Amino acid sequence: MLRAGDTSVRSLARSADEPPLTVPRDPARDAARRELSKRMYHENDPSWFQRALNAVWDWVDKLFNAASAATPGGALGLVVVIAAVVLVVGALWWRLGTPRRGPASAAALFDDRPRSAADHRAAAETHAAQGHWNQAVQERMRAIVRSLEERALLDLRPGRTADEAAAEAGRALPSHTDRLRTAARDFDDVTYGGRSATERSYQRTTELDRDLERTKPVLASSTSSSHSADHADHNARQGAAE
Repeated sequence: MLRAGDTSVRSLARSADEPPLTVPRDPARDAARRELSKRMYHENDPSWFQRALNAVWDWVDKLFNAASAATPGGALGLVVVIAAVVLVVGALWWRLGTPRRGPASAAALFDDRPRSAADHRAAAETHAAQGHWNQAVQERMRAIVRSLEERALLDLRPGRTADEAAAEAGRALPSHTDRLRTAARDFDDVTYGGRSATERSYQRTTELDRDLERTKPVLASSTSSSHSADHADHNARQGAAE
């Protein structure tokens, strides 16, 4: 193997009768280091990525061993604990859905681009045809509010939120109060709550939009007149009885 030193090696070959040749420690160490630094000895060494991966797995193994030692039942007990935690987290996620962010629903319902109810409905139908249910629900709710503004059932007020629009519209359309609140909640969940809309939620909002178009509002003046007429009729009946 030591081709460059063949002559010196052969010169060191002695008969069994001669005393062995001793080499000083430091030169021998340096010669061994130079020899072992040759590339031929490192062709099968692991790459830097493999070394880093091995270091990570060693760390994980030490961490697992330490956790196993501190957990009743050893490694099996640790596996049971981890499985229980995963099941609990999964159950909470399934039951509660994606964690909702803070109450950011104070943001305005519309952006700065004024569009008609027909424009919002067309945008909603385009998103629905592509399966983009989040955007479809948002645009359909905007169409509902814009339509109520166009019918003068809601005043044109910039910065109105979906919840405010539902509450105000419910006074003019009391038979749809609960559905308006549901539509506003769906809008808030999608826009600010991090939840995902479904085809069913879009269809629900679409049906509300169509029903509102066919519903006659209950005006405050007509309500007051009705109450006054009922009160007058009651007084007339009471006078006749006397």
